[in-house]
Amino acid sequence: MPLRTKLSWVAVLYFAEGFPFGVFFDALPVYFRLHGVGLAEIGMLSLLGLPWTLKVAWAPLVDRFGSRQTWIVASLLTAAAVLFLLPFADPSQPGLVVWTLLLLLTLASATQDIAIDAYTIGLLAPGEEGAANGVRVSAYRVALIVAGGGLLLVSAALGWTGGFHLAAIICVLLAVVLWRSPRPPAPDAERRRRWFADLRTWLLRPGGAAVIAFVLTYKLGDAAMGPMVRPFWVDRGLSLEEIGIITNTLGVGLAVAGALLGGWFTGRAGIVAALWVLGAAQALSNLGYAGAAWFELGRTGIYAASMLESFTGGLGTAAFLSFLMNVCDKQHAAVQYAFLSALFGLTRSLAGAASGWATTELGYAAYFALTFLLTLPAFALLPRAVAWVRPPDRGSEFA
Repeated sequence: MPLRTKLSWVAVLYFAEGFPFGVFFDALPVYFRLHGVGLAEIGMLSLLGLPWTLKVAWAPLVDRFGSRQTWIVASLLTAAAVLFLLPFADPSQPGLVVWTLLLLLTLASATQDIAIDAYTIGLLAPGEEGAANGVRVSAYRVALIVAGGGLLLVSAALGWTGGFHLAAIICVLLAVVLWRSPRPPAPDAERRRRWFADLRTWLLRPGGAAVIAFVLTYKLGDAAMGPMVRPFWVDRGLSLEEIGIITNTLGVGLAVAGALLGGWFTGRAGIVAALWVLGAAQALSNLGYAGAAWFELGRTGIYAASMLESFTGGLGTAAFLSFLMNVCDKQHAAVQYAFLSALFGLTRSLAGAASGWATTELGYAAYFALTFLLTLPAFALLPRAVAWVRPPDRGSEFA
């Protein structure tokens, strides 16, 4: 199969992976805030994102039973059902029904992530991962923007019911398309059975603790700031249309440009240099929001902070994903990658859960400044963590 065809499938796959995630983390905080839900409660909703952390527990099931397409399609159809039903529940007082629906959404999305990551590793031949990574990050970022800002723009025009129902239709269409995707060979039965022993051996390599701590902290600043960005926009008086424009105009282009430039820089300078340089840019962008809040810069400042965050977020993500893929053994990448991304999900869930309480206590400006400080531990861990990075001449084709 030509590389261009494979990259087209990678783009669809990672748009599908990012879309439910974007609805949960970008659109729903605005939805609940506009219906009067408190910041602390919105922050606590992040705990429903724990399936992205715990998914390694059922990753072997995805590996052993059924095809990748079966898991992907089933997950997308489950997400579609949740998005169709969600607007019929009272959003002003999220109760058992709302929490159950959102948990189903995150479970389906996390399961889809396992299947898509494993499928992509099987689809790509050695030497093709680098090109695919730029497409992957860009497609994922576009999905986040469409699911966040796009859903808000549609909801402003059609109402929340129309917005959520359109999101459900998108999930169904993605399921139909991906059911027709190529079917690469599945892992052999013996490899499926010995996944735990292989994972344990991999984690017990020298430097494993530093790698785990680094993965937990590299995106900590983003994870802590993210849940409060949309409520900040709402509390500064931005309308649904304005919030949608922030994320769907320059935000789209800058996120994609950041991802592609980050992938190019990582390929040219290497993963280690990219983690330092692009990670620093990613961290500094948090100060943009702190400045917009502290100096009350209004819409201009908020737009500038958003544009900076979109661009540098793409830069940092490209370097980070290259690191995650590089340190995985290709033969066992499905479970290993699920484990590493689960660690990142843990950071996102815990930081998000505390974000509403901390913002209420500190105020937006001080809290956004604090999220910059939360990025610093990763740089202290970086020299030890990169000992796991394989140089290109040692056979890692993930970088």
